Amino acid sequence: MNSDELAAAYARLHGYGPEFGGDEEGNHGLTNHGPMAVEVMVRRRLDIGVQGWLDRYVHRLAELPDVGEPIQPDGWSAALGQARRLPDWTVYFQRELSERSWQDVLTEWWPRLLPGIVAGSTHGVIRVGHAVRTLRATPAAPVHPMLDELAHGLAFWTARYRALTGVVTPTGSLTPQQAVTAVHRLDSQRGFIAHRLDRLERSPGWTASLRLLQPAASTEEVPARLETLVDSAARAYLGLGHAAPVLLVHAATAPNAVLHVLPALPTELWQRSLTAAWAATAAIIATYAPTQSAPEAEIRARLPELSREDALCRAAEHGDEHVLKFTDTAVESYDRTGDPVFLATTSLAGELIDRP
Repeated sequence: MNSDELAAAYARLHGYGPEFGGDEEGNHGLTNHGPMAVEVMVRRRLDIGVQGWLDRYVHRLAELPDVGEPIQPDGWSAALGQARRLPDWTVYFQRELSERSWQDVLTEWWPRLLPGIVAGSTHGVIRVGHAVRTLRATPAAPVHPMLDELAHGLAFWTARYRALTGVVTPTGSLTPQQAVTAVHRLDSQRGFIAHRLDRLERSPGWTASLRLLQPAASTEEVPARLETLVDSAARAYLGLGHAAPVLLVHAATAPNAVLHVLPALPTELWQRSLTAAWAATAAIIATYAPTQSAPEAEIRARLPELSREDALCRAAEHGDEHVLKFTDTAVESYDRTGDPVFLATTSLAGELIDRP
């Protein structure tokens, strides 16, 4: 990984907030995917000029607002989920990461934030996941922009925190692939994601859907179960993606973020991380996926056969941040399984999602 290139990209992006657009309160806006996308570009060594990509991207972003009242260490819970405190949370985590190891800060805040894993349409956990991948890949002491990116990710997740009620530990017998298919869909899939989640929590099938997944039998099995969950969600995109091409990529990328954070966490946090990751995937499937999958065999038959290198090159040529992130995740699934269906899903995402 070219750490200098990534550090320069992070430094440029940190003058902007994690969301843009939306109403006068900042609700229902779009997410700034810049830091997550450039992490993929640099780590994968894609044939993209990072600064040129940013030149085209940053014009749509909103500047990070001014700091208000400092977050006090003993009063953090009162500011949890307050979007207007985002700049204050950013300063708070920057200070924390300057005084303690990033692993200690992450370990303290991860269990606090997991119940709100859907925060910012799951982009809070995804941004943290990309930041942690960068820090884990940095053998020497991490440079300031790398730590700063984790601070921005944690601040976004914290400021947009929204607990998802009805979440239970899985107790069922279904494999991840079977459980993804069996998730109960909302009768009314309309409106912003916040409104859909409100209806989901009142849906009689929500908690029942979460119970369906077979739990990991031991802590040691959690990483493998998470891998299979990511693979199942990525594979399901082939038949479901047409319904909501952008939102449904997060059914795979959110648990993939959790997967890559696991090695930095104490093992006693792994089981609850799996429960939260499954809840995030199930929530997106329930609120955006159609009840009936499109004919996957027909879709796959019309898509070109790709190598993993082809898939990454096509994502780079496409240039959309969602296509980049989803391709990164799907190629990992291909590397684990050797199943070319995952490469086909990247081709479909490139078709369904508009080029920038």
